[in-house]
Amino acid sequence: MRYVIVSVIKGKAGDFNNNLRKEVFNKFKAKSSKLPAHFTIKAPFEYDGSIKELEDQLRALCEQSEITPLTIDEFDHFDNRVVYMSMKLTNKGKEIHDNVIDVLQSFSFINFKEKEGKDKAFHITVASKNIKHIYQYIWDYVSEIPCKFESSFDNVSIYKWESNTWLLHKEFIFRN
Repeated sequence: MRYVIVSVIKGKAGDFNNNLRKEVFNKFKAKSSKLPAHFTIKAPFEYDGSIKELEDQLRALCEQSEITPLTIDEFDHFDNRVVYMSMKLTNKGKEIHDNVIDVLQSFSFINFKEKEGKDKAFHITVASKNIKHIYQYIWDYVSEIPCKFESSFDNVSIYKWESNTWLLHKEFIFRN
């Protein structure tokens, strides 16, 4: 089974990202993730066993974690491969994120690549699937759009790959 672990971005910022990704697809045929607006905590991984213990530990951590603000400010890019909304967590939000990473690293079936884990570049993707040949058009287009939002880091969500799309498996909400 294939899983991915993310934090879904909700409210105005999430709606903005979801709508912009559709707009960029319609205008440039640039594909993006089949997930809702999010920042990735753990990129897709494969595991065919039970993930109940992982779910229990994430639930416990999230029930103890407080919702923290996050700021989305402007667009940025990774070379000509990915266009994204730049995002910053508070120190408390980063601490919670790192605690989630600690939980994930305690499971032998979850392995982190070099640019994953605690020191990743936090971002919310706009376009990322085979865009090198149209990158400049996408960049010129989105860089003219105002992109400034206040949002929240308030969940950890596990999605499962089924029927050629990501389906929500479990969502763990932080306490208020």
